[in-house]
Amino acid sequence: MDARFDYAGNPVAAKVVKHIVSASKVVSDSPLPATTRELVQLRVGQIVGSTYHTVQQTRNLREAGETEERITAVASWQDAPYFTDAERVALELPLVDAVLTPNPFGERVSDELFAKESAHYDDKALLTLAMAMGQSCFFIPVTLIGKPMPGKAHWKK
Repeated sequence: MDARFDYAGNPVAAKVVKHIVSASKVVSDSPLPATTRELVQLRVGQIVGSTYHTVQQTRNLREAGETEERITAVASWQDAPYFTDAERVALELPLVDAVLTPNPFGERVSDELFAKESAHYDDKALLTLAMAMGQSCFFIPVTLIGKPMPGKAHWKK
């Protein structure tokens, strides 16, 4: 299967990716642990059904030395024994489901959930977590519509 777009050859995509890479560096250099960021971004990819994102984040986690148990348990993190309390509460926020899916009963992120998050992360780290989720969400339509081949670098010539 080939990608539907020539991402690297598109001048608009090249400009946007340049800015996203800059924003990614800011998030990467934040106090939020890289592993937490990658676990949450993997969960985002799983929730929206993006093979590209799921493969990319899985690869990033493996390269960082994460175990297969932790990586595969992200999909069922609620009862998995492999995560710290801080990682568990980070995965609950995206319960990204809370952020990415409509809530017919009002707020998506309740005061109770925010309080749980705040018990583990200061404002800087929590905002960084939200931005990391936003980074993944930015590329989701691009990958779902364009169908880039998972595991291939489509953004560079």
